[in-house]
Amino acid sequence: MNKEIAIPDEVVMSKIYQIRGQKVMIDRDLAELYGVETKALKQAVKRNLDIFPEHFMFELTKKEFSNLRSQFVTSSWGGQRYLPYVFTEHGVLQLANVVRSRRAKQMSIRIIEVFIKMREMLLTHKDLLLKMEEVEKKVAGQDEKIELIFDYLKQFISDKKIPREKIGYKQPGE
Repeated sequence: MNKEIAIPDEVVMSKIYQIRGQKVMIDRDLAELYGVETKALKQAVKRNLDIFPEHFMFELTKKEFSNLRSQFVTSSWGGQRYLPYVFTEHGVLQLANVVRSRRAKQMSIRIIEVFIKMREMLLTHKDLLLKMEEVEKKVAGQDEKIELIFDYLKQFISDKKIPREKIGYKQPGE
């Protein structure tokens, strides 16, 4: 592994989808990243189905595939005869064992690194979400009070539109 594959995280992330509550990658996207034909990738998987349990890989249903295709503005799926396989993070790692090319192994490592970064980002956002929920709980039931404060603030804003008579010492000629 002398040379790392230089593919931006965003490119890999754009090929990760949420299906059945899991983050997955589609067989044809993985084949493209691995530098092999989708047919060859699927054949390698079929020869080794025993090492791909359902939480590593599963085949999309017609409805899932249709929903996935509708997410793409331009369809480059063509006339695909078979429903695609999708691979979870563990399935991607396992794929490197059956698609035996140097690029597949390097790309597999790269993809796993992106999955890890995504998980770290989600954990960070989860912490923020928990803090926001905490604040929301504190102000729950206080909606009327907050609304009253905004009503008072609106009155101050609208009062500024009405010219008021100046008070205090007036200079001659004012």
